[in-house]
Amino acid sequence: MNSFMSWIGGKKSLRELIITRFPLYYERYIEVFGGGGWVLFHKNPGNDFEVYNDFNGLLVNLYRCVRERPQELMDALSYCLNSRADFETVKNTLARDKVNLPEGQREDALGYSPATDVQKAAWFYQLIRYSYASGLTSFGSQPHDIRSNFPVIEQAHRRLAKVVVENKDFEKLIGQYDRPVSFFYADPPYFETESYYKNVGEDGFTEKDHIRLRDALLGIEGKFLLSYNDCEFIRSLYDAPGIQVEAFTRINNIKQRYDNGAQFPEILIANYELHEREKNAPSQLNLFDVGGLNT
Repeated sequence: MNSFMSWIGGKKSLRELIITRFPLYYERYIEVFGGGGWVLFHKNPGNDFEVYNDFNGLLVNLYRCVRERPQELMDALSYCLNSRADFETVKNTLARDKVNLPEGQREDALGYSPATDVQKAAWFYQLIRYSYASGLTSFGSQPHDIRSNFPVIEQAHRRLAKVVVENKDFEKLIGQYDRPVSFFYADPPYFETESYYKNVGEDGFTEKDHIRLRDALLGIEGKFLLSYNDCEFIRSLYDAPGIQVEAFTRINNIKQRYDNGAQFPEILIANYELHEREKNAPSQLNLFDVGGLNT
């Protein structure tokens, strides 16, 4: 199924490839940098224990409201206007607030609006849907009825029913959920494109964070799969025994506008055999295999 939202760096076009590179066996699936959740929503729920995490508190609040209060969220969205003035008001209000304060304590915070979690989730979803390229900063000026998204919000509500939603720093999350049966999929901000991911209320991702992520992943008991842009810095970080790297390209959606067919180089990095699913897939019989006709 599709995600209920777009997000910068979302893995909609790569989700099928990524899932074919999952390990054969795991009991815990942890999506470290959840974002739009395209891989989570595309994978089969199965019987594994699933965790969605993101450091962006506004995004996590939206996920929790989709999971727990979808009707209230859709009721609030019914009053959203697709207008530049409304967009700027919502953006400025969310930039002042910190969503991790519990309801009932916000009136005492300096400059804090008394809006509920549902209202903040509606505002943030409005910001995503009506911003240019889901960048959250500038009004997109595109015709769109936000109520047309209600069916996919209802689908996401059902899909997230058993998913644990976390709002943790990646290092603490990895330490908390690491087990020999854990599988972490991590899609961090790409190296030297971190400013694209500077969302409302965040300070962004730094070079030190890329190194901190490497140190956290290389020390785990479980397995990890990592998405990155293909560059020397990232390749050197993960140049270690037992680490596999697979390169591929995809259409560059930004350059495509003026350079038809432009490709963007990416890599997948893992601490296990990346093609173990393919190698263990049952081979297909043909007529010559039946009855020993090939002998």
